[in-house]
Amino acid sequence: MSGKGTPTPWSYMLIRLLFRFVLKIFYGSIVVEGTYNIPKTGKPCIVCANHSNSLTDALMLVTAIPPKERNMLRLTAKATQFGKRTFTSWLIESAGTVPIKRRKDYADGTVDNTEVMEKLMEALELGDAVCLFPEGMSRYHPGIAPLKTGVARLISDVLTRNRNNPDFEICLLTCSVTYMQVGPHGAFLILIPFVRHRQHFRSDVLVTFHPPMTFTPKTHPELLAPIDYNNIRSLTAQMSLQISSGTIDSPSWDLVRVAKLAARIYAPLGTRMTLGDHVRVVRTFLEAFKAAEDTPDVVAGHPEDDEKTKIESAELAQLRVDLTTYQDQLARWGIKDDRIRRQPLPRRIILWRMIVRLSWSICLFSLSFPGQLLWLPIFLTTFYAVHNFKKTGPIFDTWDEIAQYKLIYGLMSGLCVWFGATVFTFPFSAFTFFIVPALMWMTLRWFEDAVSAFRAFTSLLRLLLVGKPTLRSMHARREDLHARVMRLAVQTLALPEDPEAYFARHGGKEKGRVRGRWESGSRYFSIKRRRKRDWNETLRLYDIVDYPKEDF
Repeated sequence: MSGKGTPTPWSYMLIRLLFRFVLKIFYGSIVVEGTYNIPKTGKPCIVCANHSNSLTDALMLVTAIPPKERNMLRLTAKATQFGKRTFTSWLIESAGTVPIKRRKDYADGTVDNTEVMEKLMEALELGDAVCLFPEGMSRYHPGIAPLKTGVARLISDVLTRNRNNPDFEICLLTCSVTYMQVGPHGAFLILIPFVRHRQHFRSDVLVTFHPPMTFTPKTHPELLAPIDYNNIRSLTAQMSLQISSGTIDSPSWDLVRVAKLAARIYAPLGTRMTLGDHVRVVRTFLEAFKAAEDTPDVVAGHPEDDEKTKIESAELAQLRVDLTTYQDQLARWGIKDDRIRRQPLPRRIILWRMIVRLSWSICLFSLSFPGQLLWLPIFLTTFYAVHNFKKTGPIFDTWDEIAQYKLIYGLMSGLCVWFGATVFTFPFSAFTFFIVPALMWMTLRWFEDAVSAFRAFTSLLRLLLVGKPTLRSMHARREDLHARVMRLAVQTLALPEDPEAYFARHGGKEKGRVRGRWESGSRYFSIKRRRKRDWNETLRLYDIVDYPKEDF
């Protein structure tokens, strides 16, 4: 069965266009993988993703799905966001979003979503795509929460309603959304507010669509009523495996930190790898450390395997401790691993490079200064809005919504600046209407590179302060760690032996580093986004490598 799908509302098209523009400004790179897996319009489809960034997750999916594949994605949101006299509430309602009641939002803990489920089933039978977040709520945590069974039960109900229609089929499209950058605290740079990883200005996002699962009454009779609830749990477990396979899913922030350092040592700065490859390499190391942490004390019936497993687990545990110690020392000095990878530079070379980096930084700051005056009201408005919002509740209940506040208040204040500047410059408004946004974009580009150059200057300064003997000692420690990480990567995890050569040839076009001499020299003035040397780099003066406390 293939329906026509609900016609796209004009408000939905406006929202999709508007936030595609806003998200590309807020995030430095948005890499979308697997769009060929998205079922076409008219085929009933449930889109499920992990949920760590409140309304921003939904907007990310809306803009990531090409209009030629699906004319619209029917969203769901918590019922408490409806019926308010706010821009966010209007935005949600105008996009045809369906309200979902959550038990935690009601004093007696009882809710009835029967009517909502009926609307979702009707939409699916029309051939629409419905977006659901099976974690049940947006949460600030390094791992994915246990998935609720609502999606599987919805599939069962839809199949049961259409059990007499042999042509009816419904797809379950799982998606993994990974926001780069994790940090423990806010930093302030030229009045730009930074907070934790999902909200970092100019950070990167990976959206991965997995192969869809297709269900029909004929091929999946076990999902027809009356149903064994074990089948619902089994389908939910499959969803969880697919979603977690495309993102960083960890029981603790400490494991994420160690896995990311191991990945940087394995594929160092300068490796031309896509964001997807970077995330998958980090996840591979993460799974190894997780397995070592969860290894049982006894492998029944196989004493030789038991002894081998214990030895491997002990080696991994020691590697984790040594990597943590190494990263702690780098964090105290404010130096990246890439600075330790090579032999210490002579003092004269460091001084010369410092002069070059500082001069280039000053030049780019000067070029961007006029445009910064246009950005200033946006930064002040966003900072004030987020600062007040964080006072409304505890960290675990507000920090996952900071990105959406930045996006919405940044959009509103940005439009005010744009149209205000256009009106103020009358009778030249016809020119400034186009010049102002172009100037603001180039300002952002130049300012990014100015910050990057100044980061390099401060990093070189720290190398001088640490001193060559200490750097030599750290280099020797790093060489030992590199050998152990490579042995783990190649012999145990089956990763490529030469990552710099392998990933340069594989993985698509979205590489994190410029390729040629012309690109390297011209990137500062490119109208396109800056090609980053490091997928963990954002618009700030220093790298944040520490992580939130586990009680967050």
